[in-house]
Amino acid sequence: METRMNLNANELGAKLGKRFYNVSMAIEQSTLSRPVQNLVMLRVSQINGCGFCVDYHSKDAAAAGETAVRLSLVAAWRESTVFTEAEQAALALAEEGTRLADAHLGVSDETWDRVRKHYDEDQITALVYLVAMINAANRLGVIVRTKGGSYEPGMFAGTSS
Repeated sequence: METRMNLNANELGAKLGKRFYNVSMAIEQSTLSRPVQNLVMLRVSQINGCGFCVDYHSKDAAAAGETAVRLSLVAAWRESTVFTEAEQAALALAEEGTRLADAHLGVSDETWDRVRKHYDEDQITALVYLVAMINAANRLGVIVRTKGGSYEPGMFAGTSS
């Protein structure tokens, strides 16, 4: 499979990409912890099969100090002991918010209650937007077949405007 196109290579793609990046930056600057953001982005990207996004978010998380054990166990977080209850709640929301077609009710009340137990309104807002944005980013990457393996932490610094 070859990459179909670079979405940032034309004027419209670059303009839309900057807007998309700015929303992501607002989420990143929220009070939702960066480790939780990284875990959620990695898990959603794994589910959606976006090689570039898995590469991106695993490398960013590692560069921020995330351990190899936790990164390896994100895909099996329910069967591991290395995630806090708050992280598990965020990962459950991420999975249920990603697998909408698989779960006819979407995000369960049980998961929502777990999230509300650990996060305040601003953090929940950031978490909901994060799940939506990473799902959108994954879809962009999968549609145009953006390959994983070439990402270097910080390579998108300066993209906003």
